[in-house]
Amino acid sequence: MPKYVFVTGGVMSGIGKGVIAASIGKIIQVRGLKVTAVKIDPYLNYDAGTMNPYIHGEVFVTEDGGETDMDVGTYERFLDINVPKNHNITTGQVYFSVIERERKGDFLGKCVQIIPHITDEIKDRLRRIPKEEGVDLVLVEIGGTVGDIESLPYLEAARQLRLEEGGENVLNVHVTLVPVLDVVGEQKTKPTQHSVQELRRIGIQPDIIVARSKAPLKQEPRRKIGLFCNVEESAVFTSQDMDSIYQSPLLLEQQGLGTFMTHRLRLPENQPQWSSWKKMLQDHLTQTKQVNIAICGKYAELADCYVSVNDALKDAGASAGAKVNLEWIETDDFEKQSENVRLLSRFDGVLVPGGFGARGAEGKILAIEYSRSHNIPFLGICYGFQLAVVEYARHIGIKDAASSELDPETKSPVIDLMPEQNGILEKGGTMRLGAHEIAVDESSKAFSLYRKKTIWERHRHRFEVNPTYISELISKGLKFSGKSDSNRRMEILEVPSNKFHLATQFHAEFKSRPGRPSPPYFGFVQASLASNKQEVNVEQMIAHQSGGPR
Repeated sequence: MPKYVFVTGGVMSGIGKGVIAASIGKIIQVRGLKVTAVKIDPYLNYDAGTMNPYIHGEVFVTEDGGETDMDVGTYERFLDINVPKNHNITTGQVYFSVIERERKGDFLGKCVQIIPHITDEIKDRLRRIPKEEGVDLVLVEIGGTVGDIESLPYLEAARQLRLEEGGENVLNVHVTLVPVLDVVGEQKTKPTQHSVQELRRIGIQPDIIVARSKAPLKQEPRRKIGLFCNVEESAVFTSQDMDSIYQSPLLLEQQGLGTFMTHRLRLPENQPQWSSWKKMLQDHLTQTKQVNIAICGKYAELADCYVSVNDALKDAGASAGAKVNLEWIETDDFEKQSENVRLLSRFDGVLVPGGFGARGAEGKILAIEYSRSHNIPFLGICYGFQLAVVEYARHIGIKDAASSELDPETKSPVIDLMPEQNGILEKGGTMRLGAHEIAVDESSKAFSLYRKKTIWERHRHRFEVNPTYISELISKGLKFSGKSDSNRRMEILEVPSNKFHLATQFHAEFKSRPGRPSPPYFGFVQASLASNKQEVNVEQMIAHQSGGPR
């Protein structure tokens, strides 16, 4: 029988429920079982593709082209698996499917209701996953917090699934906050008690409570949580503040979570194999060098907008033996006062991430120009790639070079809408998405990093390099070292005269893994470390690669 673990959250959002859910999956995975993860988002959007990253966090793109919640990226990095797009379930998807069936007459004249038709659709989607993928355990994180009206159908579906599948096959984990008041220094359990009370009112009794707190739970608060929340004291665990999120599985394992879950779900009592995870964690915690990277974007105030970029840089730094210090810079500031761009001189490397829209774009171009002209290691991602083309075109004298996304009337659209995008009116799910095959030039920096002539990387874009300008750009020193679709699309650019000036149309960060960094990010970090004094050491990266296909 497949096993299901439901992870719910209480008190407030943003307490790290996704990391705890991924940690639970890792604890089971290291015992030799096949695990996958599902994120349920109760909003009415069909997917995350049209949502503002400043409000919701980054949009994570899956291998099969899904635009999903950022927690899906956390699952992929912790479990080292590719999570398909149907593992991000939204209310928009569920209602859309039920209404489609109603229009076809599938319900034979019945009154279509939340219970049983919506809850049945939710359960059917969850049950299909182990049948189709052959996994032993499905981890299901229900987004939002208990008490949110939009989460109620999912909590009801979880309640029903436990009743139908049996208590030994379904486990409920509740993540809650245990704050500490600075005035008295006491860990307060009342928010947890109220949150669990609301969950029980809905009909779900948690089997495990994971308390988020600054420090490990003391004995008395643990006892109170167990007593007043009707769980065994041995089922109350702490997720405390830590230096690296990758410590989370080990800290929960040390408290006995793995043993408790194994007994409770009647899983094979295999010895957990943590050696490779501990080695990776050691690399993340014991760097001997430091490197300072500027991320020039327009959502600089919220790190969640670039969480995969941040993690890819940290993964690269760990493999390079360096602590990566990140500073997010609003490129609006460069537009207001262009001389502000000179602050980039104090950084070892400059990164321009993906994005959309005109705001901050000219500031990003200024950052790219400063990096190129001052030989500061530079990495551009997606939009950063496109703006790097614009910057180089202006540098070689292509008058008024621009992207038609920024200026539809430009006379020199070096970046233009992809032909197949013409006539598309709907915004959601219509970009070039997911993994595509890319051919890499063997005489390039990109090949020295990937060590492969063919790679697969994930995309999310509507605009591309305009073929009309490719010959002129190449003749004036720009190198397109990666191409796709029979060499029609430009995927990687380099400026060979610089130590490291590289940009990718794809989002390489989505395939970075702890212990197995993304090659462009690793090369960028190594070049930044070198401070333009030595060549990039790709051998160190290869030693950290697992050898599996990217």
